[in-house]
Amino acid sequence: MPTYETIDFSIENGLATITFNRPKQLNALSAKLKAEFLTALRSLNREDSEARALLITGAGRGFCSGADLAEGGNENRDMGASLTDSYHPFLTELANLKIPVISAVNGVAAGAGMSIAISADIVIASKSAYFLQAFVNIGLVPDAGSTFILPRLVGLSRARAMMMLGEPIPADTALDWGLVYDVVDDDKLLDTAKAKAMKLANGPTVALGSIRQLLAQSLTNDYPGQLAAEANAQRVAGRTEDCIEGVMAFIEKREAAFKGK
Repeated sequence: MPTYETIDFSIENGLATITFNRPKQLNALSAKLKAEFLTALRSLNREDSEARALLITGAGRGFCSGADLAEGGNENRDMGASLTDSYHPFLTELANLKIPVISAVNGVAAGAGMSIAISADIVIASKSAYFLQAFVNIGLVPDAGSTFILPRLVGLSRARAMMMLGEPIPADTALDWGLVYDVVDDDKLLDTAKAKAMKLANGPTVALGSIRQLLAQSLTNDYPGQLAAEANAQRVAGRTEDCIEGVMAFIEKREAAFKGK
């Protein structure tokens, strides 16, 4: 496994954990952090990966404050090219993962950091967490997938307000809006998120991966197209060892022991 400087990356009992580790900078997305995040995600997409679920969180007081503006060079830089070159690769890799993803949001999730957080299949936030579409505050438009993901989660009216006003949304409001799945006490965040993530890591991996892809496809498919996609995914899931085990466990009235195969 490569050595990382800006993230902590581990795989234990089928659960991969990526922790953004620039706490003094509120885990701002430096060039190195983006590159290391991409490397870690690519390793999870390899056929020989042992990971069956992914947990993403941040070290210290925040999840991720977005782009590292302190790196400089923004005045004359093509920021569209910057997105294409250094953000889109890891965002696409994350979207294409074949395993379920949970984000544990502590403190601030702003800008592209918010995009990463809400790209997860399940978002769990601490009570002190908040979500911020910060782009307009520095004269930029939302990016990193924000304009695609956010309106689909909270609706156009709320997405517009978040993006145009650039005001922080506290965790309890995010829960009420459907932006997150759960809000827990700060000291219970990691334990709660890890418990949910381990449940996924011990689940039927092929089926779970297909669920995340089916939901993504549902955003653009028409109804007949989605029915066909479900049939194709079910054809694959129905041939897995986990499906056989799940059916036998149901018949025998016991807990299924899924192997991820």
